[in-house]
Parts: sequence; structure tokens; C-alpha cells
Amino acid sequence: MERNSSHALSISGETRLYVVLGDPVAQVRAPSLLNPLFAQLGLNSVLFPVHVRPDSFDEVFRGLRRTDNLDGMLVTIPHKAAALRLADEVSPAAAASGAVNALRREPDGRWTGENFDGIGFVTGLTEAGHRPDGMRVTVVGAGGAGSAIAAALLAAGAARVSLCDPDGDKLDALLARLDAYWPGRATGGRTPVFTDADLVVNATPLGMRADDPLPFSPGDLPARCVVADVIMKPRETALLRAAAAAGHPVLYGAPMLDHQLDLYRTFFRLDELDELDELGELDEPDEPDELDELDEPGELGKLDETVVDGGRDGE
Repeated sequence: MERNSSHALSISGETRLYVVLGDPVAQVRAPSLLNPLFAQLGLNSVLFPVHVRPDSFDEVFRGLRRTDNLDGMLVTIPHKAAALRLADEVSPAAAASGAVNALRREPDGRWTGENFDGIGFVTGLTEAGHRPDGMRVTVVGAGGAGSAIAAALLAAGAARVSLCDPDGDKLDALLARLDAYWPGRATGGRTPVFTDADLVVNATPLGMRADDPLPFSPGDLPARCVVADVIMKPRETALLRAAAAAGHPVLYGAPMLDHQLDLYRTFFRLDELDELDELGELDEPDEPDELDELDEPGELGKLDETVVDGGRDGE
């Protein structure tokens, strides 16, 4: 049931917690999307950012999973691959991409990981009028977001995805995973290949800071090639500004997250929690009046998904 979205958040000892983990976190938009949804559903829940350096991620993750009132985690740059390794179970989409960006606590205490970056990106791409069917795509960056986007584009019918990353071992591992699902349609190397590309995606952090260099030059791209950026803040990165000036259609980073909101709602079973809250309200007894007090003593749409065992380290 939808409730009044103006409901003010009131944190109490019964508040359920969700976190978004990243380095940095100043750019994250998830709290501004999820917290209004919690309020709209009337849930006593809150999502807040946690700034975690890479060398502390494993320790922080293991501590959080033992926090009994924590129900979910979102994961952003640069922790998505590490989060997959630490999850108890992951979906096939997450396994193919080698990264997760969302984890939920199961009733038995195990943590299930999923990756919505890819489907969020493909939905935004399609709604902008660029269907991925038959596209020749170059993805610059083979980290968590780039991996998920590559897998989702192949699943959506892209003819070819060429990946670029300076980390040869990481790139080779990703190509092997993609080849297992889509044989012969993913290639890669240390330098990007733009020949005949219909779509080029920046899936690196370059562009988050004003003094960052461009991840690639729009002057090297075929005419009318679509240029997309996964960076959400700033909305218009230097790359997108240069690409638009050169006549290329551009796709901003924000839609990738915006289209994940309904997916998060289902994955975290928020509507089930809302129904439980309503039942609790119906079952709650009336407040006793003063005479009663003298006479008597006082006295949560999940995803229909297949999961595979994750590679969680022993604790």
C-alpha cells in the first residue's frame, strides 16, 4: 500500500538499516531515492552512506553482516567485485558480470547478491530510443559497472561488445565469464577499439572530479556514435560535454540508477514488509482504559531468480 510520502523519518530502536558502501560516497544518489520510498511505504527503515576504503572493505563487510538490524546493502565504486566474493549466494547475472551492487539478508542470516547496474543501463538506453539489438559496443572499464553493462547488453542482443581495461588479469577473467554465456561475442584489450562502434560507454571513475582526464577522445569515435557515461555526479561530465559538442548523442549516468528503484523494491521485498506492518497495525490491541489497567495485568515481489553458491571467504 502506498502511503503519504511526506511521512517524516523518525529513527528509533526499531528502525531497520540499509547501507550504501563506496569510496567515495559523496556522489551517491541511492539515499535520495530509497529513503523517500521507505517513507512512501510507511516503513521504519533508513538507508545511509558508508565510506569504506578498499583495504578495509572485507573487515567492514563482515562486521555489517553481523549487524542484526541491517537488512540490505548497496555497493558502488570500487567494491562490487569484492562484494560478490563475500556474498553467500549470487544470481546468474551477478556471476556472469563478476560483481554485485545489492545484497539482502535472508531469513536464515545468509546474504544474497544481485547486480542491477546492467539492466538499469539497458532500460535507460532503450527508453532514450537506442535499442541494443545488433549494436556494436565498446565499454571502457571492466570493473563492476562495466562488467554488468557488458553482460546485460549481450543478453539484450548486442552483436559485439569490446571491452578495454589496463588490468589484463581482470579483463581476461571477465571475457572468460562472458564467453561461457555468449560465445564469441565479447573481445577485449588494454586499448579501446572504436571501429564501427554504435555505442561507447565510459564505465571508469574518470569524470567524477573536475581535473580528471577524458577516458577517451570523442574525436576518435565514428560519426553519430552514442556516448554514455555511468557517472552520476556531475550529471554532465567533461566527456559528455565534449561528445555532445562533437555531435554525438549522449546518455547520462542517472537513468542507470533511476531504473533500478523498482528492482530494489522487489529485491528487498519492501512490499512484503509493508504488508506485515499493516497486519501488525490491525492486530495491535486497543489501549486499555484506566479501569482495564486496574483489573488486568499489562502485558515483512521477491525476485523469481536462480542463485548459485558465492565465493564467500571463511570467517
